[in-house]
Amino acid sequence: MPIDYEHLMSLRSRGERVHYTIRDVGLYALGVGLGRDPTRQIERPYTDEPTGLKTLPSFASVLVSKGASNNLLDDCGWDASRVELREETFSLDRPIDDSGTLLVDSEVAAVFDKGAEEGALITVESRARRESDGQPVFTVRRAWLAGGDGGFGGPRGKGGTPHGVPQRRPDMTATVATRPDQALLFRLSTDQKFLHPVPSLPGLCLQGIACHAILQVISEYDHTLIRSLAVGFAGPAYPGETLVAELWQDANIVSCRLRVLERNTVVLDQGRCVLAA
Repeated sequence: MPIDYEHLMSLRSRGERVHYTIRDVGLYALGVGLGRDPTRQIERPYTDEPTGLKTLPSFASVLVSKGASNNLLDDCGWDASRVELREETFSLDRPIDDSGTLLVDSEVAAVFDKGAEEGALITVESRARRESDGQPVFTVRRAWLAGGDGGFGGPRGKGGTPHGVPQRRPDMTATVATRPDQALLFRLSTDQKFLHPVPSLPGLCLQGIACHAILQVISEYDHTLIRSLAVGFAGPAYPGETLVAELWQDANIVSCRLRVLERNTVVLDQGRCVLAA
């Protein structure tokens, strides 16, 4: 049965409570590669600081995944076996606290029919605010490609314009050796119920690794400089592989992608990070 455009566009949730603790913040940082070398004191404020932790900005995407928005599309009619995450964007209104309770409002923001062969592109937007004072904290936009559900007669738009990385050689690079158990470690930060027999690193893990690379190489571990990050997912990366983060900086815009060194394959592309001016 084809998906129903009008039904999809009507899907929304309001005021979903998402509670998290300092333990969640530290565990997420470990899951995307911080704290690997315990002698790197500059990373300790993100993983092990008794007076409070700094929160990696990409943690916004995991917080959204803990709320109702993660289940918003469960009964939308798509073929779940052919659905994959294609794009992820977060933008911050302020730094994320190291613990607290958020209220998250989510809705389907766009649905595009890309044809029977390619599928349907469905974008969900989630906005989080503090429960304590109502102040906005971040917005996450997540685009799914439902590969078996194109040709339903909906709008034929292509979604947002992809960000092209510069054609010149990267201005900076960072090499990241992933752990053989990294998919298992990252799973502890999410609601993922199982792993495939040969688990790949989740897209949100790759996004976090890219954010970590920008934090390390460009913002010198000042998390308040990272205001937003948009990425596209281009293919699987597997635990134990070596990732190379390729970075280009033009004023306060950082372009990025992740490449698997062993296979010379791009797995995260079209990355666009906005830094505080």
